[in-house]
Parts: sequence; structure tokens; C-alpha cells
Amino acid sequence: MTETTPQPTPEEAPATVLADEALAPVAPPAATTPTPEALTAAEQKVAELQDALLRAKAETENMRRRAAEDVIKAGKFAAEKFASAMVPVKDSLEAALADTSNDAMKMREGVELTLKQLVQAFSGASVEELNPLGEKFDPHRHQAISQIEAPGEPNHVVQVLQKGYLLHDRVLRPALVIVSKAAG
Repeated sequence: MTETTPQPTPEEAPATVLADEALAPVAPPAATTPTPEALTAAEQKVAELQDALLRAKAETENMRRRAAEDVIKAGKFAAEKFASAMVPVKDSLEAALADTSNDAMKMREGVELTLKQLVQAFSGASVEELNPLGEKFDPHRHQAISQIEAPGEPNHVVQVLQKGYLLHDRVLRPALVIVSKAAG
């Protein structure tokens, strides 16, 4: 008896052919030789892109350098506005010291005007006075020097020894205070 190899049925044949085609390597398209005009155009485009890249890098470096200079200037001249507001205060104090009239009322008026100039300078620089009399003690804004027994609630400021100051809600100097404690 002779053995025969089974032949694929007509329905199986297309699937086998498709699977074989999917596994076959794909050949790259045939390389075409560029024309001299296309090669020249491509080289020109590369040169343009390199030039644009160099210009962009230079512009970025210039912006970085200018920003660094601006930061240095901002730090160096940050107090310029406040300092220019303080110059007239200094002038007024020097004028008061130069006055030899010995007129106490005139001296007092000069000191009051100088204080008014100082308050305006502080206001323009967002420096706020902190006078916490009667407020609840806040260790972030107040520095307690002592505690005394006092009527009312404990841990409240009963006396301010030295006013505090804030700059844009940041404590420049805490207020020196005496705080109440519960009667014992």
C-alpha cells in the first residue's frame, strides 16, 4: 500500500498562503539616486535649519543673561523707594539738630512733622505698626517678656513695652509685651 500525503482542501489553501506572505521579509523600496538639484536643495535646507538653531540658541542665552542681570539689579536696588522716602526724614532730623533757638515748642513741632514723614515713608513701603494691646498673645508676632496676674482672660496682652512691625504681613520685629496669666 502506498501512502499519500494529505492535500489541503480548497478552503485551507488561501490561509496557508496568506500566513506565508505575512512572515516573508519585506524588501525595501528600490533606492533612487537624488538629482543634483534635489541634493543642493536639501543641503540649503540643512544650512537654513542650522542657522535657525544657532539663532535660537543665541537668543535663549541672551534672555537668560538679561534675566540674571535683572535679578541682580532687583536685589541691589530693592530698597531704593524706601531709601528715597527716608532721605527727607534724615534732612528733618539734621535740621532739628542744627537749630540753636532753644524753643521747646518749635522743637516739638519739628519732631512731630518728622514723625509724620516717617509714618508716610513706612506706609509707602508697606511697613505696618503692630500694637497688640488687648489682643490674644501670638508667639509668631509677639515676644512675651513676662506674665502678670490680671483680670480677664489669660494669655492676652496687657501691656506693650515696644511696638512691633510687619512688612507685607511678615514680622520685621515682634512686639515686646507683658501677658496676663490666670489668677492663682
